[in-house]
Amino acid sequence: MKQLAENLWIFDGEAVPFFTLPYTTRMTVIRLNNGALWVHSPIKLTPELKALVEALGEVRYLIAPNHLHHLFLKDWQQRYPQTQSFGTAEVQTKRPDLHFDGLFTAQFHAMWATDIDQILFTGSHFMQECVFLHKASRTLIVTDLIENFSPESFNALQRLLARGAGILAPNGKMPLDWRLSFMFAKTQARSHIDKILAWEPKAIIMAHGLIIENDATAFLEKSFSWVNREG
Repeated sequence: MKQLAENLWIFDGEAVPFFTLPYTTRMTVIRLNNGALWVHSPIKLTPELKALVEALGEVRYLIAPNHLHHLFLKDWQQRYPQTQSFGTAEVQTKRPDLHFDGLFTAQFHAMWATDIDQILFTGSHFMQECVFLHKASRTLIVTDLIENFSPESFNALQRLLARGAGILAPNGKMPLDWRLSFMFAKTQARSHIDKILAWEPKAIIMAHGLIIENDATAFLEKSFSWVNREG
């Protein structure tokens, strides 16, 4: 558990295997102005984690921002039955065993809008992701939209694979397979990035990799320079 700003914490969990790489897991918790907790990409729920989270406030909202971040959601729903869960249409299709109180769309009206901005990053058949901004600290919160793994996270072969996928720090970006799926939708991706840049984020929390604590705008422009290229 680490506090990054007032009413904003991250919790790092165990790594999970994905495409032969050990993917770290990270959860972000925001305490809203009304005292309720907003939990983004819940990690494995342990007694120790439960105690830490409950000391911060009442868990009210559980967020599955894309269809890859759902592994531990059911445990959280069962432990906190009073919560409301929200995710993309893709994660609802993938996990029909989970209950969702609402699905993210471009027109979604968020009950946490006073504290958190959001945008649904669309344009790819591969995946959609809902991206968030904690307004008070101007911290951007993403899962797979950007991955920025420390080289020390991998062995030599894994580092080579990660570099080829474009997810190795300090040059992390959207993974290659997802980027390629925007080949005919770069204009839409550019539109989303422009809106995110207009938020003027100061920091970036990623589920996978090193957090960007300074110069977030410059990092985003570099990370998404591919949307401006032809072909």
